[in-house]
Amino acid sequence: MKTLRNFWTNSMLFLRKDQATVRRKTGNAIDDCMKKNRFVVFIILMCTACAPSGKEEQGMPEIDSAAIRELQGVWLDDNTELPLFRIKGDSIYYASQINVPMPFTVRNDTLMVQSVVPINYPIEERGMYFLRYRTLAGDVVSLHKAESDTLSFGTPADVPETTDKVTSKDSVIMYGGERFRGYAYINPTRMKVIRMGVSEEGLPVENIYFDNIIHICIYKGRECLFARDINKKMFSGVVPDDFLQTAILSDMDFMAVNEAGFWYQATICVPDETSCYNVKLNISREGEIKYSVQ
Repeated sequence: MKTLRNFWTNSMLFLRKDQATVRRKTGNAIDDCMKKNRFVVFIILMCTACAPSGKEEQGMPEIDSAAIRELQGVWLDDNTELPLFRIKGDSIYYASQINVPMPFTVRNDTLMVQSVVPINYPIEERGMYFLRYRTLAGDVVSLHKAESDTLSFGTPADVPETTDKVTSKDSVIMYGGERFRGYAYINPTRMKVIRMGVSEEGLPVENIYFDNIIHICIYKGRECLFARDINKKMFSGVVPDDFLQTAILSDMDFMAVNEAGFWYQATICVPDETSCYNVKLNISREGEIKYSVQ
C-alpha cells in the first residue's frame, strides 16, 4: 500500500513538472512569434514610407501652390482694360460665353485648365499683379490684376432659340413597275450639342446647337411598308464617337429602290464646319436597317 502511494505521488509530481515545461515552451514560442510579427510589421511600414507616390513615379511636376495663391482675383487685358477671367480657389471663370467655373492648376510654369478639351497656357512671366502667358496660337497675352475682385463680368452662353417647325421631304421612285414614295420628317429637339472653340485670347468658347430626330416612312400606294424614328446614336457603329459628340443629324434623303430593299442617305455634320459623314441606310423588305459609310 505504501508502495502504491509513493508511485502515485511520484506520478503527480512528474505530470506537474511536465505541464510546467509545456507552458514554458509554449510561452517562449508565442513570444518568439510576436517578436517576428513585430519585425515583419516594422519592415512593411518602412517599405511603405520609402515607396514613391504614383505621381512621383510618373514624373508629374508638383502643384505650384504659391502661384495659385498669387493668381486669385480678376485679371484685365493690358490693351483693352476688359476682364478676361477671374480665379477663385481652384476654379477659373471666363469672361466669354462660358459663365461656369472650370478647375485649373499650375505646374511647371504652366496654367492647366481642365475643360472639355484640356488647355495648357505656358506662363512667360508672373507676379502678384501681372501675368503674361502664351496662347495655343503662340501669341503672348499680357494681363494685370484688377484692384477689386468684385467686378461683374461674363454672360451666359448664347443658346439658340428652338423651333417646333418640322421640315418634310418626299421623293417618288419607280421600281418593277411599282410606285414607291419615301418621306423624311426632320424634327427639331432640345437635345443640346456643345462644341468648344477658342477665342483670340486663347480662352475657351462654348457653342450650343440642337440635334434632330428624323422620321422616315415608305409607302406603296396607301400601304405603309416601313416607318422608323432615326436619331444620331443609331450611327455609332459606323461614325466615330468623337465626331458624333459634336455633330448633329442634319438631313435625310430617299435615294433608291432595288432588289436589296429601300435606300436612304443620312447627313451628319459638325455645325459651322464642312465636316460631314454621308451614311447609307439599306432597309430590307423585312424592316431591318444596315448602315454603311460612302
